[in-house]
Amino acid sequence: MLSLGSFAFASPWLLLGFVVIPALWWLLRVTPPAPKVLHFPAIRLLLGLVPPEETPARTPLWLILMRMALAALLILALAQPLINPTAGLPGNNSLLLVIDDGWAAAVDWPARQHAMTELVERADREGRRLILLPTAPGEAAPGPLGLERPADAKAQIQAMRPKPWPTDRAAAQKRLDTLEFQPGMAVYWFSDGLDDKGAAKALLTRLRSFGPVRFIAPPGDGLARLLAPSKGDSRDLAVSVQRAVLGEAPPISLRAVGADGRLLARAEAHFPADRGTVDATFKIPTELRNRVDRIEIEGEATSGATLLVDERSRRRPVGIATEAASGSGQPLLSDTYYIERAAEPFAELRRGPALELIKRDLSLLVLPDGDAGGAEEHAALRSWIESGGVLVRFAGPQTAERENDDLLPVTLRSGGRTIGGAMSWEKPAKLAPFPAESPFAGLEVPDDVTVDRQVLAEPSVDLAAKTWARLTDGTPLVTGEKRGKGWLVLVHTSANTAWSNLSLSGLFVDMLRRLVQLGQGIAGTGDGVLAPWQTMDGFGRLEAPPPAAQPVPAADLAKTAAGPSHPPGFYGTDETHRALNLSSSVPGLIEIGALPPDVVRETYVRAPEIDLRPALLGLALLLALIDILVGYGLRGLLRAPGAAGAALLLGLMLSSAGASAQTGTLTPHPAVSGPDRYTIEATSELRLAYVKTGDAETDQVSRAAMVGLGNILSRRTAVETGDPMEVDVETDEMIFFPLIYWPITTTEKPLSAQAAERVNRYLATGGTILFDTRDEGSGGGSYGITDTADRLQTLLAGVTVPPLVQIPPDHVLTKSFYLMQDFPGRWDGGTLWVEPVEDRVNDGVSTVILGSNDFASAWAVDAQGFSSFAVVPGGEAQREQAYRFGVNLVMYALTGNYKADQVHVPAILERLGQ
Repeated sequence: MLSLGSFAFASPWLLLGFVVIPALWWLLRVTPPAPKVLHFPAIRLLLGLVPPEETPARTPLWLILMRMALAALLILALAQPLINPTAGLPGNNSLLLVIDDGWAAAVDWPARQHAMTELVERADREGRRLILLPTAPGEAAPGPLGLERPADAKAQIQAMRPKPWPTDRAAAQKRLDTLEFQPGMAVYWFSDGLDDKGAAKALLTRLRSFGPVRFIAPPGDGLARLLAPSKGDSRDLAVSVQRAVLGEAPPISLRAVGADGRLLARAEAHFPADRGTVDATFKIPTELRNRVDRIEIEGEATSGATLLVDERSRRRPVGIATEAASGSGQPLLSDTYYIERAAEPFAELRRGPALELIKRDLSLLVLPDGDAGGAEEHAALRSWIESGGVLVRFAGPQTAERENDDLLPVTLRSGGRTIGGAMSWEKPAKLAPFPAESPFAGLEVPDDVTVDRQVLAEPSVDLAAKTWARLTDGTPLVTGEKRGKGWLVLVHTSANTAWSNLSLSGLFVDMLRRLVQLGQGIAGTGDGVLAPWQTMDGFGRLEAPPPAAQPVPAADLAKTAAGPSHPPGFYGTDETHRALNLSSSVPGLIEIGALPPDVVRETYVRAPEIDLRPALLGLALLLALIDILVGYGLRGLLRAPGAAGAALLLGLMLSSAGASAQTGTLTPHPAVSGPDRYTIEATSELRLAYVKTGDAETDQVSRAAMVGLGNILSRRTAVETGDPMEVDVETDEMIFFPLIYWPITTTEKPLSAQAAERVNRYLATGGTILFDTRDEGSGGGSYGITDTADRLQTLLAGVTVPPLVQIPPDHVLTKSFYLMQDFPGRWDGGTLWVEPVEDRVNDGVSTVILGSNDFASAWAVDAQGFSSFAVVPGGEAQREQAYRFGVNLVMYALTGNYKADQVHVPAILERLGQ
């Protein structure tokens, strides 16, 4: 290969053909004279019997140049000129492929995998062997490094997936020590571009000892980014976004997603040019914030770009029972002032009478010193606690004087213990370390927290088991008792500073936070062990934990490094789980800087190699055909009108052929556009269609759903579908499609008279429309509910919708391909409505089918073919049923009442009997 920068010749020796160009010039200068055209009167036969001597005429200069250009084009085409040629592989022996397959590689994994596959195919053509060295630790111990055949290496690369944890380049370097040195080896490092405390530089130094190194990594603005919990004190839901390269950058869009996959909120992160970390805040109500399950960077599917959210990040509603407005009188002496200030950063505070507060959802009800009310109030509070509520009471003068209070975890002595009193101590007492079984276990007790006065508990057999915090002399400070599903807690000192300075300390805030978590059933950070419940893969998708995943002690979860034994994800149970995020294992993002001069740096995205041979041969063919026409013309064998017509026809044919040769694919004729092109595309093959609603996100989901359903149909049935088509009922003809999916949104405008007439014509001529209200997940999923019916009536005003009934158990739709009785989508439980079977219209096929289970979200797939949304409550088993419903629906629309035709039943039964 002869390389001239970005231009090269694959067969440069053929360029020697240019030496014959001068000889062609000499040969082409002359041409035989053209024959004379004579009229044929008989008398002319007697004249001119001896022809005059004729000499050859000279060939026109333009014809000589054209023929020389034809020869030059043929020589150039045979030499196979290339633009952006792929250079040959360096070295003359095996190839070492070092592959970063950690979490950061997922950001451009398809391009990375394509580049590795292309390299292996080139090595196969050159007869090279390969050695693969992944740098991320696997679930099993790695075997020894050795040479592999290109076919085996290609299969490994295609099966490889990025890991959800960081790379371990130090361990990869140790594996290289077991590799025998082979002279002439070339090294390709497919890197993620991120450094890890200098291990990348050490690995690069070791690789250079094997041979020439090519470092292949994404550009700086294409490196992976990381989400971490915000370290700020924002009361809103905030996350920290980290990047490796500084400089100007467009804003980053973030999504807050619920456990069911529903989008709850969006936010943007704007990086200053000189900062690598910035916080983004979601301004959403507490009710929505508490439903957030994960936060992710839009368009970046990695485990680092996904932050899981558990109970610790949610603001739980806390009720403070009070009859007076907060802040009235002297706030620093108020019983509720310090409680409000301590709980405000992590809880949503609600104030009012206790009986009014417990009518709403509460994580915790705080009752400062005072009367809990009469018998009716006590009964209501007892019922609320037994149902799972947590009541926290603080002592005070009124509590010390009360007797026979059944809303206390322990029995109290009358009066209180105070400095200088009958039951007193000489100096304020301090707190003892918290017991291991206490919800406060693990909290550090400050030395400056003292108690001057407290209410005492009567000694009892179970007093020690009920004591969650005690003073250094052993007297209880916080006691708690399990009541039904809830808890009753008493703090034996006041909530203000009258009896203690506890409310002025940070320990008071931490204790309230633990009590709020107790109200949600969250275990403390004691010695409990959390088993893996759901873990993330390298693309940030939650899945069942792998076999190698191990439980984590709850107390060690915050400092546990993500790896094969502890992949990032949720640990615990469905009811109570905590998140282990990748950010705790990645201290920061640093780009691998400047490389040594002998290391070639490349990116995964490169200009494609362009072969100019087809274009040059096509142009040479054009000149050859023109030369033939010119030769016929010079010999007088073509009449002028015929020659002009032939030249015109030839030009049209060659221009069309040239356009096809350049693109390499068949493209529609440029003259076919507008409605004609729409008609050709709609009728060229069977296509699944969906209605354009005007909402970009809904339309995108509908298209992805039709792609996913089409893939299932191609794999499981004889139905072959083309790319799905979008139908605008206001302008597009619908009659070409046997089935159309129509999602109902709140933003759709009523149909115009022309659109309504078009829909009526479609239904009358045998078409079927699946209307999907998609509101089952919000509690409105049955036909006839007022808001849904009103939306449909408003949208379909002017459309003749037939009467609908609940689908009967023996309907054709239950057996057109699969046997099924339930028709779930992303949600389950909604009713499916069809046209009555006895009407016998449209070959027994209902023209209108109505459901509410959001079928499109269950069918939708992303660019890699993975499901885009979670389905609840049945998970993947429910998604399989949703796909089966889609298959039945298409078969139902295509085959009509074939499955219900009883004529074939005897023949089928007879055949089964054989």
